[in-house]
Amino acid sequence: MVPKHPRKTGKSAWNGVDSVAKSGVKKVVLAYSGGLDTSVILKWLQTEYGAEVVTFTADLGQGEEIEPARQKAITLGIKPENIFIEDVREEFVRDYVFPMFRANAVYEGVYLLGTSIARPLIAKKQIEIAQKVGADAVCHGATGKGNDQVRFELGYYALQPGIKVIAPWREWDLTSRTKLLEFAEAHQIPIAKDKRGDAPFSVDANLLHSSSEGKVLEDPSVEAESIVYMRTIAPEDAPDKVTYIEVGFECGDAVSIDGEKMSPATLLAKLNALGKANGIGRLDLVENRFVGMKSRGVYETPGGTILLAAHRGIESITLDRGAAHLKDEIMPRYAEMIYNGFWFSPEREMLQALIDKSQEYVAGTVRLKLYKGNVAVVGRTSSYSLYSEKLVTFEDDQGAYDQKDAAGFIKLNALRLRTLAMRKKNAK
Repeated sequence: MVPKHPRKTGKSAWNGVDSVAKSGVKKVVLAYSGGLDTSVILKWLQTEYGAEVVTFTADLGQGEEIEPARQKAITLGIKPENIFIEDVREEFVRDYVFPMFRANAVYEGVYLLGTSIARPLIAKKQIEIAQKVGADAVCHGATGKGNDQVRFELGYYALQPGIKVIAPWREWDLTSRTKLLEFAEAHQIPIAKDKRGDAPFSVDANLLHSSSEGKVLEDPSVEAESIVYMRTIAPEDAPDKVTYIEVGFECGDAVSIDGEKMSPATLLAKLNALGKANGIGRLDLVENRFVGMKSRGVYETPGGTILLAAHRGIESITLDRGAAHLKDEIMPRYAEMIYNGFWFSPEREMLQALIDKSQEYVAGTVRLKLYKGNVAVVGRTSSYSLYSEKLVTFEDDQGAYDQKDAAGFIKLNALRLRTLAMRKKNAK
C-alpha cells in the first residue's frame, strides 16, 4: 500500500535514506522538463528533502511546447517567481554547437555529440539560477547508468565547486515505471494518458539532434522500426530529385544559406529542414559510454550532418596541410572530452583556442548536393583559398613549379629508408 505522506525523518518510505542527513538542503534548482520523471522528482525533493524547489526549463529547440512546464510546476506548488523558463536556442548553437563543429568533432568516428553538447549549457544555467536565488543544491534527472549524470555534475562542480548535487535515481527506490506512477498518484501529480503505458524507447532532443535508446532498441541485432525516426524521412522515401544548396562561412562558422544571412539557430533549423526532406542524418550506433558499458542508440542529426560536410569542404581549400592534419589528430581527443562531460575543463579550453586560431581564414562558400540520405560537396570558393590551379594543372604551368625539384625532395625523404635497407642487406 502506498503511503500518502512519507515520513520527514527516519527511514524514508520511498528510498530508505535517512532524511535527517538531508536537512542541510533548503533550496534546490531542478532541471525540469514537465514530464513524468522530473515531476516526480520535484515532489520527491519536497517530501524527502523538505526543500524549496526552483525549476529551470530550457528551450533547446527540442520541438516541444515549453510553457506547459510552467503550468505543471504551478500545479505542483511551485511559486511563479521560482519558475525559470528560458529560450537558449541561439546561445546553444552559437556558443556550444558552432565551436564544436569548428573542430569537426565526432565521437568514435560517427556520433555528432548532439546530447553531449547540450548538457554543459543546462548545467551552466542551473548554477546561474542557484546563485541568483541563493540555492544550496542543484538536481538533475539522469540515471545512474548513463553519461548524462557525469556531464551535468562535472559542469556543476566546475562552475561552483561547493554546490550540493542531488541525483534522485542514485538515491530512491522508484526503480520501475509502476513505482513512479504509484508515487505520482499518491501525490496528485497529473499523469498524461500516454504515460500510463510503458514507452517503447527513451527520447532526448534539441535543435542539433534527437536520440532514441532503450527498451525496443536494446537488442543491437534488430533493425530499428520506422517509428523511432522523428526528424528525418527514410532515404528511400526522399524525392528522386537532387537539392543543391550553398552554405557561407566566416571564421569557421556557417553564416548563410543560398546567400541569405541567418542567425546560428535559424541557420541550423533551416539545415534540419533540408536534411529531413532528403533523408539525411540517420545513425544507428553501438557506442562506448564513459561509465564503462556499451549502449545502442539511434540518432538523427540532419542539419549537423550537412554542416559537418560543408565545414570540411571549406577547410579543404583554406587550411594549410599542417594545420588541417593537426586538427584531425586532436579531434578524437576533443570529441571525447565533450562526450565525457569535460566541456569546462582547461584542456578543452586550450584545444578550443588552438582550433579557433585555425579558423581565422576559414571563410567562403560551399556548394552541396543533397540526395536520398547523402550529402556531397560539389564546389567550394574562398577569397582565402590556398588552392592554385596554376600549380596543379596538367597543362603548361608557365614555370610556376619546376618538376625537377621533386627529385631532390624524394631523395632526401628516402635517405633513412635507403639506410635501413642497407642495414638489412648487410645483416644477412
